[in-house]
Amino acid sequence: MAANLDRFFVGYPLETLLQTIPTGLFLVDVDRNIAYWNAEAERITGYSAADAVGRHCSFLEGIPCTRICGLFLDTVEKPVIGVSCSVRHKAGHRVELSKNFDLLRDDQGQVIGGIEAFVDVSRQKELETRLRSAVDERTQELELEKASLRSVLDGMADPVYICDSAYLITFINRAMHDLFDGIEGQLCYQALHQEESICSDCPLPAVLRGEVIQRDRYLAINGCDYEIMHSPYPTREKPTHKLGVFRDITKRKEVELRLKQVNRELDAFVSTVSHDLRSPLTPLIGFADLLDERYRDQLDAVGRECLREIKQTASRMTMLLEDLLTLARVGQLKLPEQQQDVTRIAEDALLELADKVLAHRAQVRIEPLPKIKIPESLLFDLFRNLIGNALKYAAGENPQIEVQGQQFSDRARYLVIDHGSGIPEEERQLIFEPFKRGSSSEGVPGTGIGLATVARIARVYNGDAWVEVTPGGGATFVVEIRDPSG
Repeated sequence: MAANLDRFFVGYPLETLLQTIPTGLFLVDVDRNIAYWNAEAERITGYSAADAVGRHCSFLEGIPCTRICGLFLDTVEKPVIGVSCSVRHKAGHRVELSKNFDLLRDDQGQVIGGIEAFVDVSRQKELETRLRSAVDERTQELELEKASLRSVLDGMADPVYICDSAYLITFINRAMHDLFDGIEGQLCYQALHQEESICSDCPLPAVLRGEVIQRDRYLAINGCDYEIMHSPYPTREKPTHKLGVFRDITKRKEVELRLKQVNRELDAFVSTVSHDLRSPLTPLIGFADLLDERYRDQLDAVGRECLREIKQTASRMTMLLEDLLTLARVGQLKLPEQQQDVTRIAEDALLELADKVLAHRAQVRIEPLPKIKIPESLLFDLFRNLIGNALKYAAGENPQIEVQGQQFSDRARYLVIDHGSGIPEEERQLIFEPFKRGSSSEGVPGTGIGLATVARIARVYNGDAWVEVTPGGGATFVVEIRDPSG
């Protein structure tokens, strides 16, 4: 029967092709004796053609081929593609193979043998085993990390929950279990907030983009206010879940409410006292002016000096009361419906200070400023105080003052820049406190309320005010305000 296979190698080109293809290949007759063995088969198994041809294929100790050979089984449909097996190398070790096999037939369709083609996948199998081991090891590590994290979360006093991208709660810690029993597997908006649909301000989409979101929520289940920190889980780069940590802020809210009430009462007191004190000052200044106009020549030098001191003291008191009234009304004004044209307001404030600008021969440049939705009168007070402050302390002839702005997604920043003597570092926070003035203010008129008003305007609108050093010398006053319009 082996002679019947000789026809497959008539002609030199086919033999050359079979000996050069990068696939091990051999032919067997119907008795499974090897009739042909190519060079790649020799390289893979270590057996030469002289070692293999004429021998029964079982000498390769194939697994599972030695137990059952599917080549000539009628129950195995041919051809067979991608079968895994292993053979023993001539050196003694096992070689993992991926092989294809089929029957060979003559012109009349009679089976005369079989053909097997195979490639060495030992390296691939080794890598797969290593990879599988590494994956199993990493999976175990992740499971351990997850268990450790959940153990930590269970030990927290703050309620914690985890939900997936479909809003299903997948974990709650003990503190959350004490608050909400048996909510795992439920939709978070239904279980936590008794909502029938997704919360309008739901942070989940932003959290799944890697953002950390803070929300304050009232829970009807126990009548408490909570600050909830929503974080990506398990990683920030590609989160699949959201981690929510509840912090009870009920007492803090109560303190804030009481503090706001005290502040309102204090503002009302300051406003009332300022108004009541201002009323007698008007006739006092009027009578002093009358004395100065009618009886100045009848007074000696001491009398005239006393009269001048009365007028100056009354004027300073009037200025102080006006500043106190301004400070008291911050936060009491209703928000406007539209964003304000801040550039125009700053220009109006500069116009009111025109006499001081001329007196100092100053050059004030106002660049386009970002709009914001807070009362115009407060913005006017802010720029009047900041520009007025710069006019007082900008040094030299023809002082240069710049008013600039920066727009951010959630806030606006305003800068008033001068090139004066600057402010010592130890005084940069002090000057924003009421009645506190810097060392350079000696001999310069003022009440110490202006910058305190600026700082309070910023704080009322969740911002801040500070001073920086102007490059080259001077002071840059910065006011940052978060737009209430969002």
